[in-house]
Parts: sequence; C-alpha cells; structure tokens
Amino acid sequence: MKLPEDPFVLELLPEFVDTWISDIEIQFKPLLASRDNQELYRFGHTIKGSCLQFGLDEIATIGIELMGYAKEQNWNKAAEIEKKLVDAFKSVKKII
Repeated sequence: MKLPEDPFVLELLPEFVDTWISDIEIQFKPLLASRDNQELYRFGHTIKGSCLQFGLDEIATIGIELMGYAKEQNWNKAAEIEKKLVDAFKSVKKII
C-alpha cells in the first residue's frame, strides 16, 4: 500500500482512517438492512472518492466494488465488503 507523500495529507490521514472505520461500523449494517441500493451506492461512491483524494487507491477499488454490488442489489456480496473495508482501513492505520 502506497501512502500519500503530501505532509498535510499525511497529517490528516489518521483522523480520516478512524472516521471511516467508525462510519463503516455504525452505518454499514443499517444500509444493508434498509435494502436501499441508492444509499449503499452513494456510500461506496463516497469511499471511492475520498480514498482517491488521500491516495488510498486499493480501498477506493473496494468502494467501486461496493458500488457494483449496490447497483446489482447483490446484498450478500455487499455484506462481505464490510469486513474487507474495515480490514483495509486498519491496515493503513498500522502503517501510519
């Protein structure tokens, strides 16, 4: 995993990662339970965009994967993404 080189971005990264871990733990299961594919798609899109801004391309790819499952309304595959996301953010946290 490649971290951003910008010192300002690196300074913001720990809070960014902690916020996403918290958001996933709080919001993901209710999003799945609601079966609102548009909101789940938006969640994946936000992950993709914000992670790309922080140079976390690998996690952005998981966001894109989630967007696809939301579009397909593939709730089982979407449910598997939660652990994948949390683990990916936790691995960034270990590096920083």
